[in-house]
Amino acid sequence: MALRGRTILCLTAVSAALMAVPLPVQAAPKHLAPVPPATLALMAARTMAPSAPVLLRAYKQESEIEVWKRAADGRFVHLKTFPICRWSGQLGPKTRNGDRQAPEGFYSVASRQLNPNSAYYLSFDVGYPNAYDRAHGGTGSALMVHGTCSSAGCFAMTDRQVGEIYALVRDALAGGQAAFQFQAFPFRMTARAMARHRTDRHIAFWRQLKEGSDRFEATGREPLVGVEGGRYTFSPYPDPAVEALAVARRGEEEARIQALVEGGVEAVRTTYADGGQHPSFTAILKRAQVLGATMSAAAVASTATVTGATAYAPVGAAAASPFASFIVPAGFGDVSRPEALPLAGREVVVIPARRRPPPPIHPIQVAAAFVPLPMIETEPSPFSRLRLAEEPSRLTLAASPEPARPRFLTAKFAVVR
Repeated sequence: MALRGRTILCLTAVSAALMAVPLPVQAAPKHLAPVPPATLALMAARTMAPSAPVLLRAYKQESEIEVWKRAADGRFVHLKTFPICRWSGQLGPKTRNGDRQAPEGFYSVASRQLNPNSAYYLSFDVGYPNAYDRAHGGTGSALMVHGTCSSAGCFAMTDRQVGEIYALVRDALAGGQAAFQFQAFPFRMTARAMARHRTDRHIAFWRQLKEGSDRFEATGREPLVGVEGGRYTFSPYPDPAVEALAVARRGEEEARIQALVEGGVEAVRTTYADGGQHPSFTAILKRAQVLGATMSAAAVASTATVTGATAYAPVGAAAASPFASFIVPAGFGDVSRPEALPLAGREVVVIPARRRPPPPIHPIQVAAAFVPLPMIETEPSPFSRLRLAEEPSRLTLAASPEPARPRFLTAKFAVVR
């Protein structure tokens, strides 16, 4: 009874606090909500106009979406990183309708692909299938970035996150950008990641993605993407100096990959039961689940009403307690397949790491390493003339007084009388 009393008091107090918060008289529709002031301040600090073009980059393994925005010097500069609440499938491209795969590749998003009336708060279609996907017989549609942490091939965010992302791309498109590029990768396309996944069945496709990623990272310019013969192609940048940066970066990265492989880096395959989510969300949901499981039935049965948040409970489990709804922020919605999350991102070692053997020593180096030293003539050893074991003696050391000759120490023994 004491626990129930405390629970009802807590819920009543929180409900009263929520009711006491004044609502805006004329709140803007969610699809017209402005970019948050803190993000506008970031833009100003990085010489970005609010209406400047944007570019988005998604990474499955890291479960992140980056927003890049063009600065005053014409280069795209990183603005913010948003953790992904849920993505589904495995690492690798989407190939058919119903495979639950989130897409990978280079996509284009125009104003017509924004959906202000989405069932998942707000959303935009990333543009799957593109020319590459169609060339490989890819089927499916409506692959989105949207709110609510439920994915069947989409990049699902919280409502607050997708609201800010939506505002950023909306303002860029309204400012004159015809369409923004959406780059989707299996992981951050580093040389080490490519070397470690070198035996994966998708590696040839990922090498194409890495070329586009390298060109962007070397120049800060949107890669000029095409598709020929079922492959991604990248046209040279009009500015020769910019193109030289891209070419140099490609050569450096290929050399790094080769050095890592020759150095014995392990090869891995990363497996998922059904996609993953950013660790920050996993931690929140675990705390909610633990707290919900520890609450008594009396607390769960409380009639207090809590609004503006979503409780989390695994499929088949008892309903989460009212306290869980305070831990899980508003906008999570129904988390898709939570039972698959503990099995996300497991690495299977295909080729174990090996120690790189030392480089062989060239015969010339061997000959140069052993230089004969000059012979130094010395007097017979003083030990042969002294009875050190029988009489006390004194040892005197003195440096050679001849600087032109090699320095060495002379030793003199004298018997102590």
